[in-house]
Amino acid sequence: MFERSISRDDVRDVVENGEVIREYPDDKPFPSRLMLGWREKRPLHVVAADDDDDQTIIITAYEPDPAIWEPDFKKKKEQDS
Repeated sequence: MFERSISRDDVRDVVENGEVIREYPDDKPFPSRLMLGWREKRPLHVVAADDDDDQTIIITAYEPDPAIWEPDFKKKKEQDS
C-alpha cells in the first residue's frame, strides 16, 4: 500500500463505503470480495475477506488500470482475440 500511495484511511473508507463489484465465494481460507471505492477522484480496488471472527482481512489494494478496466472500473474490458 505504501508503494502505491494508498493509506489505511483509504482502504478503511473503501471497505466501509465502497461497492462490492465481484465476489469470490470459493476463495480459501475465507470467501473474499473485490470492492470499488473512490477517494476524491481516484478509484481504488480493495480485495478483502472476513474471517470466522468477523474481522476483515485486507488481501490487496490498488488503483485499477484504465487500460484494463471499463471507465466505471467495475468490469474488465473485453480482450481482443
